[in-house]
Amino acid sequence: MPLPFTLLIDPLPADSDADSDNTVHESSVQSRSGSVPEQDSAFERTFHEIESSAPALRVAELSTQRGDGIFETLSVVDGHPQEVEAHISRLRNSAAICDLPVPNAAQWRAAIAYAVKRLPQQGELALKFVLSRGVEHGPAPTAWLHATVAPDYRSVRENGVRVVTLDRGYPRGVAERAPWLLMGAKTLSYAINMAAIREAKRRGAEDALFLTTDGYVMEGPTSSVIVRLDGRYITPAPSGAILHGTTQQSIFEHLQNRGERAEYRDLTVDELRRADAAWLVSSVRLAVAVTALDGEAFPADHAVAREWNAFLLGRTA
Repeated sequence: MPLPFTLLIDPLPADSDADSDNTVHESSVQSRSGSVPEQDSAFERTFHEIESSAPALRVAELSTQRGDGIFETLSVVDGHPQEVEAHISRLRNSAAICDLPVPNAAQWRAAIAYAVKRLPQQGELALKFVLSRGVEHGPAPTAWLHATVAPDYRSVRENGVRVVTLDRGYPRGVAERAPWLLMGAKTLSYAINMAAIREAKRRGAEDALFLTTDGYVMEGPTSSVIVRLDGRYITPAPSGAILHGTTQQSIFEHLQNRGERAEYRDLTVDELRRADAAWLVSSVRLAVAVTALDGEAFPADHAVAREWNAFLLGRTA
C-alpha cells in the first residue's frame, strides 16, 4: 500500500465489542472510498480506507475549527508498531481530561494492526491517530489514522540539538488547580508548541524546554527530557501539566534492566544547568543529546544517545 495511508474509523463506545454493536455511527466524514478486505479483526466494518488526498472532514469539524480533539503519534520500525499500549492508554487519559468519549482500546488496537499490515515493512514510519469531538451538535465524534514516512532524523540523533528554556507562563501545580487548562492532555491545539519551536529557532537553537514560572523544568514542545545528575537519570514527574512520555518510559525500563538508577521527581532549572548530560526523547525522533542550553555549551553524551536509539530501533513492540 503506497504512503501516505489514511483510515477513517467509526469510533465505538469504550464498553462495546464489535460483535455486539451493529450500529455504525454517522460522523463528520464527508466522503469515503475504497473497499475493506476481509480481516480477522471483528472491527473491520468500522474501518474505511480512503485516498489521503480525498475530502474527508466537514467544514464544521471541531478538530479544525477549535483544535477540539486529541491525538497520539507512534513509530513503526520495519513493520513493528512501537509502544502501542502506552499510546492507547495516554489517548484514553487525554479523552477523560477533555470530556471526550473514552476510546475503545480494542478497536484502536485493531485499527493500528489493520494499518500496519498494509504499510511498508521496511524503514521508519510515523502513524498518527486522532479522536475529535466531531461537528458541533453532531451525533458522534470523528476518528482517523494517518501513516507517513518518518522524517530522516539520523543527523540530529547523531549530532544533537541546541535548546533554549522558555517560560510556560504557569507556576508548578497549576494543572491541578485549573484542570480546564487541559495541560495533561495531548490535544490537537498545538499552536503554542509550534510557536515555542519557532522562538527557539529565532534564538539560534533547534528546540526548547518549558519552565514553570517558579523555576521547574517541564517538557519540550514535542518531547520529554531526561537528565543525568549525580549518577541518576531523572525526568520531571508526570503530573496534570506534564505528559507521561511513552519513549521516556521505554528508556527508563531499559535503564533499570541495566542496573541504572532512574527516577521521577521535580527538577529545577538550576539542576538542569549543572547536569552532566541531558537528552530530549520522543516517539519518532527518538533520543537526541542536548549540546547547548540558552546559548552556552552543554556537556553532550552522544554515546548514550546512540545506545538508546539502537535499543529503541531494535524493539519489536
